Amino acid sequence: MAAKSDGGGGGPAVRLESPEGGGGRRAGGATPPARRYRLRDGCWVLCALLVCFADGASDLWLAAHYYVRGQRWWFGLTLLFVLLPSLVVQLLSFRWFVYDFAVGTKDSAGSTKDSARGRRGCCRLCVWLLQGCIHLLQLGQVWRYLRTLYLGLQSRWQAEHRRRHFYWRMMFENADINMLRLLETFLKSAPQLVLQLSIMVQQNDIEPLQGFSASASLVSLAWMIASYQKVLRDSREDKMPMSYKGAVVQILWHLFTIAARAIAFALFASVFQLYFGIFIVTHWCIMTFWIIQGETDFCMSKWEEIIYNMVVGIIYIFCWFNVKEGRSRYRMCIYYVITLSENAALTILWFLYYDRETMSDFNALILVCVVSSSFALGIFFMFIYYCLLHPNGPMFGPSSGGCIFRQRPPPAPSSPADVVTSPPRSLPRTTGGEREGAPGERDSCVPVFQVRPCAPTLLAARAPRTEGPVIRIDLPRKKYPAWDAHFIDRRLRKTILALEYASPSTPRLQYRTAGVAQELLEYETTV
Repeated sequence: MAAKSDGGGGGPAVRLESPEGGGGRRAGGATPPARRYRLRDGCWVLCALLVCFADGASDLWLAAHYYVRGQRWWFGLTLLFVLLPSLVVQLLSFRWFVYDFAVGTKDSAGSTKDSARGRRGCCRLCVWLLQGCIHLLQLGQVWRYLRTLYLGLQSRWQAEHRRRHFYWRMMFENADINMLRLLETFLKSAPQLVLQLSIMVQQNDIEPLQGFSASASLVSLAWMIASYQKVLRDSREDKMPMSYKGAVVQILWHLFTIAARAIAFALFASVFQLYFGIFIVTHWCIMTFWIIQGETDFCMSKWEEIIYNMVVGIIYIFCWFNVKEGRSRYRMCIYYVITLSENAALTILWFLYYDRETMSDFNALILVCVVSSSFALGIFFMFIYYCLLHPNGPMFGPSSGGCIFRQRPPPAPSSPADVVTSPPRSLPRTTGGEREGAPGERDSCVPVFQVRPCAPTLLAARAPRTEGPVIRIDLPRKKYPAWDAHFIDRRLRKTILALEYASPSTPRLQYRTAGVAQELLEYETTV
């Protein structure tokens, strides 16, 4: 069976190969079981939904509180930072739904009988109305969280074949909601946090509702950074998955560093409003240029890549976010040195020029200590994460060579075939040896010379699985920390789901090797 994906216009070619047709070589050893959806995964989704709801509800409640008290300026700004980002994210979410649903109905239209077309048309209309109402009510993220939970539970309860199909769909939906929520938090929660902290500093008072709103925004920011990184690692076979302990420590790391950053911003903005705006724009431009200069590869088109870099520039205003493979520790150190210098400069300038009539020197010193201690705690949890809970393994030991600045161990030896385990993880790219073999033996030719570096057993990669059919994608695989193409190209995603559902056994994904001449693919069926 073979298939082709448009990918939005001249996209990647995709085909499914059976084991008899050269889908991959068999290797000795038992096949590891596919990863199951666990109850802790469902609890994590429920906690994320609770954080999302608390963040949005507290901001709306606070905006109504400002309106009742006649503080129209604060009411307008608070409501603006709630509605505008929410509208942007809902439009993006609804656009994804329209594309997914349109592709799904178009693909199934040819096989639909006339007697069932009426019922299908009525069902499609109901789905359109339901999704339209959900997104008009700004509940698109809530719906996607509930759908993620439903698909995950279905992957536990269904039979084996349908179980893995639901797991694929759950991973795709989980990636979508994390991308949307990451965008929303840094467009909504981050400015909302700075705004509410600035109001507290100007009023020299903290109301319970203000504190709750600011706390919810802060937790939402830290949570989404950690959740995004966890889902991204879980989606890639070439990276070890992040444990929930590591995710919690990463939440604390970002919680304290973002808190220090936001308080420094609020202090400076309470005295120098104009200069604060100039500082934010300048910092964003420098960070965006730094990201673009790094030549990231996240999106499927150039203009989407530029928009993505601009959004990451907003994230870099508040916290570190890795966007490129290799030497990330050095870039992270440079970023935090710059952040520490900016926090110190902003806090010192505020301390020199704040209004002594509204705040005593003792309270001002307490705020300065809060900024410095919060940043120090964040860096402390960062060291805890990298030294003890990093997915690649603990970085303390006789051969670690230091804590963060140690040499990475060589990759674990794998079987001759570049294969991947359970769905929806993707295969490493096709090796050059496979392409240079004789006709008919391309997928069964073992290289004559191989370099097999030794690797510690604790850091061994997940054992590959070589049985079953292979879905070959005529695209080079994107490098971590980018998403694989089948997570961001929605046409490719739908094609893979259709092929996976039609396959009697769990298929594996394989990308072509970058730099190797593109092979010619023949198709029997077009999806």
